[in-house]
Parts: sequence; structure tokens; C-alpha cells
Amino acid sequence: MALAVLPPIGAIVFRLLGMTLRFEDIGAPGTHADDHPETRVYCLWHRSLLSIAHHFRKRRIAILISPSFDGELIAAMIHRVGYTPVRGSSSRGGAAGLLGMQRALEATNRARCNYAAFTSDGPRGPVYHAKPGGVKLAQQIGGGVGIFYAAPDRAWTLRSWDGFLIPKPFSTIVIGWQPPVPVDAEATETGSAFEAARQQVEHALERARHEVEEHIARKRGRN
Repeated sequence: MALAVLPPIGAIVFRLLGMTLRFEDIGAPGTHADDHPETRVYCLWHRSLLSIAHHFRKRRIAILISPSFDGELIAAMIHRVGYTPVRGSSSRGGAAGLLGMQRALEATNRARCNYAAFTSDGPRGPVYHAKPGGVKLAQQIGGGVGIFYAAPDRAWTLRSWDGFLIPKPFSTIVIGWQPPVPVDAEATETGSAFEAARQQVEHALERARHEVEEHIARKRGRN
């Protein structure tokens, strides 16, 4: 019953909320996704997911979703609003999920996705700790890992493990971009080069988060 009722209701609420939101990009020149068409794998923190979902819904994005029942509900909803859900894990051992993401990017029919997105610390944390899935997929398809963080200037913050953000209607979503993190195509998953890339993704995500939070704080101070 939950699968039949909640996803369509959630999709309607999602669209109505999204229509009220405004978006502001920040970051150094040349860091926006449109400046790096060769980068097709992007990472963000889990708490940003709802904040950016409406903004990027038309870009043909595959998102890795947990195989849990909660993930089933989320997958059904995001499919209704334009995303391609791929079920699986972003942690070590999540081979099925990574293969599904790779197939979505390499498809030759209408199912082909332009981008793959990972909530790097999801679905259950630890918060702000990047799992290796994004680095591994970038290595498999070639290219680096794109980095961004998003937060509303007015939001409800859930008492969840990550302080999940729900934008308030008519808020502005600030999206902070960082340069893509390069990935060594020859690095092994247990080697130091691979771990260095994972750490770079984590540090870049944290830089983006701090820049967005500082930008919002400055805006509040001017008001």
C-alpha cells in the first residue's frame, strides 16, 4: 500500500515545492558542471539531495539508491520526476550498483543517462565521509569526479544522522561547485592512489559545504 500511495503523493509535493525555489551558483570560474562536459560522475552529501532534485531533474541523471524498502519508496518517487534510479550500494562490495550505473551511462538507447550522481555519505553515513563508489565509477568510464554541495537559505533540518535539509517554500538554494577530482585509471581499489582520490573527493565536498554555509551566513548578515 505504501508503494502504491506514497511515491505519487511525494512526486506531486516535490513538483509544487520545486516551482517555488530559486537557485544561485557559487564557486570559482570554470567549476560549474557545464564547464566540464567530459565529467559525468558527480558526488554530493546526502543532506543536499532534496535541495537540488528539482533543479537537475531534466539532465538525465542516474542515482544510486539503497536496496532497502525506504530506497524502494525513494526510487519510485524519483523515477516519476525524471531520474533513473539504480538499486545498490556505494560502499565496497557494491559491484551490482556500480555495474547498473555504468550501464545507464553507456546505454545506446533512450535509457541512456548523461550523468551519474552519488550521495557519497549515504544512505546511513557516517556523515561527511565519502564512500568509494563515485571514484570507482569514474575510473571505470574514464574522467574525474565532479563535486558540488547545495543548501537552502531557509530550511527545515531533520533530526536524522545527516541533518537532512528540506527547503522551505520560496527559499533560495545555493549550489557550490569545486573543480573535478582526477582519478588514476590504473589505481587499484586497495591501493594508496585510489584512497588518495577518495580523500580528495571528501575534502572537496567539505570545501564546497563550508563555502555554501559561509555564503548563506553572509547573506543573512546583510538582511
